[in-house]
Amino acid sequence: MRCLVLGAGGFIGQNLVEELLLKGHHVVAYDRPTAILEIQEQFPQASYINGDFLTEENWENVLQGVNTCYHLISTSLPKTSNDDPISDVAGNVLGTLRLLEAARKMNRNIRIVFASSGGTVYGPLKSEKVSEDHPTDPICSYGITKLTIEKYLQLYRELHGVSSIALRIANPYGFRQSPDSTQGVIGVFSGRVLRNSAVDVWGDGSVIRDYIFVKDVVDAMLSAAHYGGREVVFNIGSGEGHSLREILNAIETATQKEANIIFHPSRGFDIHKSILNISRAKIEFNWSPKIGLQEGINKTIHWMKNYMNDSQKY
Repeated sequence: MRCLVLGAGGFIGQNLVEELLLKGHHVVAYDRPTAILEIQEQFPQASYINGDFLTEENWENVLQGVNTCYHLISTSLPKTSNDDPISDVAGNVLGTLRLLEAARKMNRNIRIVFASSGGTVYGPLKSEKVSEDHPTDPICSYGITKLTIEKYLQLYRELHGVSSIALRIANPYGFRQSPDSTQGVIGVFSGRVLRNSAVDVWGDGSVIRDYIFVKDVVDAMLSAAHYGGREVVFNIGSGEGHSLREILNAIETATQKEANIIFHPSRGFDIHKSILNISRAKIEFNWSPKIGLQEGINKTIHWMKNYMNDSQKY
């Protein structure tokens, strides 16, 4: 298969490119020039396209010959999206609409696998575990744009036959997640503990989230590309909840170091508890996460130590 990965230079994108190449697919990696430069040495067998998702006008050329398009690009972050919702919409929704229009005009059977958000599209929760039919009332612009894109995917499926699946992904972590990223609790916390830096926690550490190892996310994405059933939205997570304190305890176990924690007032947009019900993906994809939290954090810490040594930044 010819697979296009939008956002190939990102954390999930790099892991996806690696797995697709290992399985013998032809991979076209699309990202900004700086991101492409960072991954070309890792994956010389892939093809590369430098582009800007916000302004890309040549989607028909980018999509030529593509069987599956993995849409992983997001130009905003949950915690900052409310600061500039206009840019959030302009960068993400309009960019995706240009992509969908190109797919429609080409009249080809391209499957789009979209990385949505299992942590922000639902908003305040009404049940212990969130299934795909839970009300969607996002309280940040990031979640609203993800949900809007899901709705446009539905529109283009119904009106134009553009095949797509949305994966509402929990909180991914693992290989290639930079310790200097502005998101990703496990990656950021792990880096700070390894460097003996302070760990900032908003609230008392009791906030509970669903964390999933990146290799399990990639497996779900590959399953989505080949899925032939009727469902179009899937929760992708571990199906288990862990508090920030539990995360820090697991990192301390993996690093054999004590975390220096600084507590800050809680943030208004942080939902206290969010755990995904992943039954649909288990049944329809015959998929389930394989890596538990402590094992995943152990693997992450091992990778991060090598990253820090190789980069000679620390």
